[in-house]
Amino acid sequence: MSLSNRHCQTLCAIFEQPTRADIRWADFLSLCRALGAQLPRGGRTAGSRQRMALRGCKAVLHKPHPEPTMKKGSVESARDFLRQAGATPELEGCTC
Repeated sequence: MSLSNRHCQTLCAIFEQPTRADIRWADFLSLCRALGAQLPRGGRTAGSRQRMALRGCKAVLHKPHPEPTMKKGSVESARDFLRQAGATPELEGCTC
């Protein structure tokens, strides 16, 4: 399954160096869904810690608040999670 241009842009932004601090949490979740990740359902008990699983790899990432953008540490954690799951721009066919 190929990713949309928007998903590729988000994936490339996550892997960009130096680490960016302007990636929207909603864009990251959309990318994860497109890759086939299992994400928590929203609701009263979702909280700021979000569990997710992708291709046998599991992670707990912190949802940013009150701003909608991820901080550098969160982006680095997301990058590590995606790398462990084998979801890099090169492997997903994205041209950055």
